[in-house]
Order: sequence, then structure tokens, then C-alpha cells
Amino acid sequence: MKTIIEKIEKIKLNSEESIRVIEKAGEILKAGGLVAFPTETVYGLGADGLNGDASKKIYTAKGRPSDNPLIIHITDMMSLKKIAENIPEAAIRIAEKYWPGPLTMIFKKTEAVPYSTTGGLDTVAVRMPENKVAAAVIRAGGGFIAAPSANISGRPSPTEARHVKEDLNGRIDMIVDGGSVDIGVESTILDMTVTPPMILRPGAVTKEMLEELAGPVRMDRALIDAESKEHPKAPGMKYRHYAPLAELSIIEGQMEKVVKAINQMAEEKINGGYRVGIIGTDETAGSYGRGIVKSIGTRADEAVIASHLYGILREFDEENVDYIFSEAFSTEGIGNAVMNRLLKAAGHHVIHI
Repeated sequence: MKTIIEKIEKIKLNSEESIRVIEKAGEILKAGGLVAFPTETVYGLGADGLNGDASKKIYTAKGRPSDNPLIIHITDMMSLKKIAENIPEAAIRIAEKYWPGPLTMIFKKTEAVPYSTTGGLDTVAVRMPENKVAAAVIRAGGGFIAAPSANISGRPSPTEARHVKEDLNGRIDMIVDGGSVDIGVESTILDMTVTPPMILRPGAVTKEMLEELAGPVRMDRALIDAESKEHPKAPGMKYRHYAPLAELSIIEGQMEKVVKAINQMAEEKINGGYRVGIIGTDETAGSYGRGIVKSIGTRADEAVIASHLYGILREFDEENVDYIFSEAFSTEGIGNAVMNRLLKAAGHHVIHI
């Protein structure tokens, strides 16, 4: 399969060229094909979410387990009623504030949604992205686009079109290159089928933000074990995700001790003939003596840290490092999403200092 790659600018969506690209993407999606496109979180791999055969193609292209549910992306509230039942008032209030945006909500599905899209579940995950290119592609493709991250399953999610090409070139029909994404970690997932609602994946919309509208919200901190036979209710709960090729370890503790420990471990590995990557911050990067050191940003701006995470993991892959040592980060606000993704990438390998 030849993968078509087309560039588009969200500030020029009404140009003749942009309209041509969007129309082409829509034609492919309506015909049951696969199109990768940018959202504000990461690049998504889209297929017609109401076409069971099209959804199955996503699993094949990504090498994704078939019991890992997909998120259906929509562009208006009328569409929600076609695919979801028993929509609580709290969900409406949350949608009014955070849709479009980096938030996914889970509802009981209608018969319109095939089980191949929901991973065999009677629930459906739904999101309304804010990115204008994403919205245009979704509308052109019929309005109900299932779209997990556009990467090989388990790899760091793509935040640029070139990341999608690295993983999926020749496996999918089209990549819409809309430049770098804004947020850089996947959407918050909120299960609205339970009381109180439960966050199944942290993201840019935080627990505190949701509680202002919905009252008490629980946080599911227990990720399902990889050997569990239980179906995950949300993408990314059951399987190892976001992982670089190198072995990743997270070092947690008082920062001065963390820096010292990382320097010692890096020295040991380098002396053994291995290539070592280190994830630090603007505040600490200069304190590391050896290894390939990358600053993920300043601790004063965790949103920037989130936006750089996947890109840095992929850079280390390109530089063929064998081991990566990363500082730990705050679990407040979007920092919770950063640590969630790092823990998954590291297979929960944390060294407490």
C-alpha cells in the first residue's frame, strides 16, 4: 500500500488546496480506509467508527489487541445521541465546558456502534476534538471517526506527522500533516457509566476541573495487569504503552539525590559499553556529566513537559540508546498525565532514592 502524505495548515482550511486534502481524506474514510490526522492531543489513526470492517483495519495496521477499545470522534452534540445512551446531566455540563477539547467520556453504546469499535464492550468512548483540521476530517469522513493514536501499538504516541510516517508508512492510506500538536499527551478519559464518575486515564482536563461541574470524581490509579483477562474499559489501561526501544527507568526522590543516582547509573552503563539517555529538566540538565542529556522543559510549566515527552522518547530511539534514566515529575494537574505515561513506558520500573 502506498501512503499518501498531504500537508495542511489549520489557519488556511478554506483554501482550495486544504479543501482538496480534506475531501480526499473524507473519501478514503467513507470507503472504509485509514487516515491519520492531527488532534490537539496526539495524531490519531482514523476509520469510520460505525463500519465494523473499517475499525478492524485500525487494529491490523497498529498491531493493536482487538479487546482494546477505540474512541469515536464527533463534532457536535447531536452526533452523541446516535452512538450513546443514558447520557447523564453531569456529562452535558462537562461537555458544555470541555467539548471540543482533550476529554473523552464513556457511555452505554447504542446499536449503531459495532462491537469491533468498542473492543467487545457495551460502552463507547466519545471525544470531540478542538483541532480544526481534525474536525474537518471527521465531518468529511461521515462524522463518526474511530481514532486511537497513529502509531504502532505500544510505541510512543506521535506528536508530528513524521512520527506517523516512521510507524505506519505503507500500512495506511493517508497522513494529513497538520504540523506539531499542542498538548502532546492523550485525552483525559472519564467513565460516565459509574457513580461517581471515574477517571480511567489522566490528561489535560484534570480531576479538579471535572469536580467543579460533576461533584465527586474518582481516580482509578490501579492499571490493569498485562496478564489480566478482564476487558479494559478505556484505551491504554491494560497494555504497555508509549514505550521507547531502550529500557526506561524512573528515578524518584529528593532531587539532589536523584541527580547523583542517575549520574552513577549512567556512568556504570556507559563504562559497560552502553549508550545512555537521560531525561532531565531545564533546572537539572547541566548537572548530568555523561550520557545523552535532554531537557523535557522547566518544572514551572508542566504543560510544556507534557508536550515534549513523546518526542524525546522517539529522539532516543533515533539515537539508538540502550538505557534511559528519567527524573520523576509532579502528580498534580497535567503532571499526573505525564507520570501516568512515563510509568506505562517504563513498565512501572521506578527506583526510589
